[in-house]
Amino acid sequence: MQAKKRYLILFSAGACLVLLLYLSGVQVPASKRNPNRRDDRSGHRPNSHWPHFTEPLQPFIPWDQTETEDYSAHTWPRQKRDVNSGVYKGKRCRMDSCFDFSLCGKDSFKVYVYPQQKGEKISESYQNILSSIEGSRFYTSDPGQACLFVLNLDTLDRDKLSPQYVHNLKTKIQNLSLWNNGRNHLIFNLYSGTWPDYTEDLGFDIGQAMLAKASTSTENFRPNFDVSIPLFSKDHPRTGGERGYLKYNSIPPFRKYTLVFKGKRYLTGIGSDTRNALYHVHNSEDVVLLTTCKHGKDWQKHKDARCDRDNAEYDRQVAFSCLSGVRSRITGAAKLTRKASGRYDYKEMLHNSTFCLVPRGRRLGSFRFLEALQVCPCPAEGLQFGASAHIPTGSDSIAVKSLGFSCELQVVLISKNLLTAAFWSRFQAACIPVVLSNGWELPFSEVIDWSAAAVIGDERLLLQIPSTVHTIHQDKILSLRQQTQFLWEAYFSSVEKIVLTTLEIIHDRVLQQLARSSLMWNRLPGGLFTLPHYSSYLGHFPFYFGPLGIRTLPKFTAVIHAVTPLVSQSQPILKLLAAVAKSQHCAQIVVLWNCDRPLPVKHRWPATSQSVIVIEGENKVMSSRFLPYGSIVTDAVLSLDEDTVLSTTEVDFAFIVWQSFPERIVGYPARSHFWDINKERWGYTSKWTNDYSMVLTGAAFYHRYYNYLYTNYLPASLKSMVDQLSNCEDILMNFLVSAVTKLPPIKVTQKKQYKETMMGQTSRASRWADPDHFAQRQTCMNKFASWFGTMPLVHSQMRLDPVLFKDQVSILRKKYRDIERL
Repeated sequence: MQAKKRYLILFSAGACLVLLLYLSGVQVPASKRNPNRRDDRSGHRPNSHWPHFTEPLQPFIPWDQTETEDYSAHTWPRQKRDVNSGVYKGKRCRMDSCFDFSLCGKDSFKVYVYPQQKGEKISESYQNILSSIEGSRFYTSDPGQACLFVLNLDTLDRDKLSPQYVHNLKTKIQNLSLWNNGRNHLIFNLYSGTWPDYTEDLGFDIGQAMLAKASTSTENFRPNFDVSIPLFSKDHPRTGGERGYLKYNSIPPFRKYTLVFKGKRYLTGIGSDTRNALYHVHNSEDVVLLTTCKHGKDWQKHKDARCDRDNAEYDRQVAFSCLSGVRSRITGAAKLTRKASGRYDYKEMLHNSTFCLVPRGRRLGSFRFLEALQVCPCPAEGLQFGASAHIPTGSDSIAVKSLGFSCELQVVLISKNLLTAAFWSRFQAACIPVVLSNGWELPFSEVIDWSAAAVIGDERLLLQIPSTVHTIHQDKILSLRQQTQFLWEAYFSSVEKIVLTTLEIIHDRVLQQLARSSLMWNRLPGGLFTLPHYSSYLGHFPFYFGPLGIRTLPKFTAVIHAVTPLVSQSQPILKLLAAVAKSQHCAQIVVLWNCDRPLPVKHRWPATSQSVIVIEGENKVMSSRFLPYGSIVTDAVLSLDEDTVLSTTEVDFAFIVWQSFPERIVGYPARSHFWDINKERWGYTSKWTNDYSMVLTGAAFYHRYYNYLYTNYLPASLKSMVDQLSNCEDILMNFLVSAVTKLPPIKVTQKKQYKETMMGQTSRASRWADPDHFAQRQTCMNKFASWFGTMPLVHSQMRLDPVLFKDQVSILRKKYRDIERL
């Protein structure tokens, strides 16, 4: 019995061993077989591991497709790899292997642009890129100081069928004296390859150069070396760009359409699969996906059975409306309407949809991506900046092209008086992109977390997209929608921002000790306004106090700008020193001496409870008041003109308010801007009204980081203009802070007069009485708006007063009781 068990165990073990060998694919030698005989079961020759086919496989052609219809006129995958390997000889390039860090200083990152050669044509888009680099803080005209080099040859469009294609580019690049096989060079490209396969062939050897490329694939993208940029049109603005149009969120955040798309359908060739299948999920109700075959010269030659139906749906007449209102702020009223009946309007669909489909085109990238991020405004939406417009009496229509619209708004005037009309939109914007482009390296994916702003789908799972977006919770929709607006305004609204983001990413690679964190890139105000040279600690920036749970220090530094010689003990500056020094929150006082006279001797300054540091201004210019002085050791800065009249109570209250809004300017003197439709320019007003957009820095608190940003971010041309005029520095600071925060400043208490009226008219401080002073400020407004590319100032009607301010209660119950007596 024991022997039988042993034989059974041995037999079982042997059977298991044979089965294991069979499943693991181990081949048993076949020495006794005929060496010339093919193994019918496996298809392998005896001593060969891989099959060998003498003829290539024939391409699959549908039964209703002839070989002459170019259905299969694609490059084979092996040919694609050969093409890519020929172009990207530096396929394995990384920063440590193909970049010379020795050309960059310890804390320096400069970019050199080759001078343009005579007779060399450059497209408008590439000229915008070069102009953005030359206007940036990274630009240098000395190649010896450069860390990165940019070509003067237009490499944006490398489609051989395009009229923008530059011929003989390979020879031209090789003749550049600084080319050095592309080392430390950056090449910009939007279109690569050509019909029918649109490979990523640029038509020349890029060597060891970095690529800033649109529609780049993850297969060819070199991580931490190349930069993926968005595909943008030739009409994309060079600077500024339109603001995002998410004005408010509705709860719940659902709209008329759930998912929309309107665009071309490719009948053959690459990029046709996904768009050809969209009709499967189109239901004409909440999912509207419209495609047309009417494009190209011979579309009728390739039209299929669905083309007529798709074209009819694409062109179907529907009714839609765009209504805006006009309200009078003096007398009378006006009404503005726009109604239309026409095709499915793409912009109107975007406005009224929660999600926008972004399928791939011929290339991986698509214009739809940026369109979905921003969502253009309804043509009759009104003034995008919330500014006022002066409408002359009797006008029945006004052209608003100068404000960014190409239509005319019909205005019905009820009053015969001059109306100051404010337009407001009843529409929301911001559409969440649903990306269907397998293998696409999303723009700036190295620093941007796209999972917080977009839905990334799989082309193979198209039928699951509607059910997927329907399951996204409304809280997530709100979050995604807000993030799209932030990303649009921070990185994509203009060519300049796209270029600067590209350079900042490379900057962070080169100077790794100064690299921005992911939080800096993905939260307001974004990486472009967060300069890492200032600090590597998030708590040193005013924007992150809330997310990090940081409270500001209960101290401030007062900076008094002095331009008048000290000749009397009754001068306003001495009264101001005494009032500020009495504040319980004052840490120190800095007097910036920008007077032509020498510094007063020490005993001329009054004795105060706080230390007074006197600094002689650099070159005695206006911009020196916003230099990042090392003497300023607190986060809060109280900026004061020498003739400002403030009490200690007013100083304390304004500081308490600033502690709740550390990223904004908080102060007393308020001013406003408006759009003058007659002169077609921005206007500046100091009239006492119920709204404002600026708080002047003659008596205001702000965070000291803005001194650093003013000095290192703004161009020298704007600061030179301020210095030459000795004017407008306060306006420029307001432009900067509003551009960063997208928020208005904050005015505190009802104080109309903040200047000493008894100043001598012969002093430099009498510039407020100069008749040219107001005209200069009007000019500054338009010059600043031109550089920013938009009007960053935001109107506000909020004023913060102390609790029980002017209430009919006992004065003993009020903490800031002295303010009411002023």
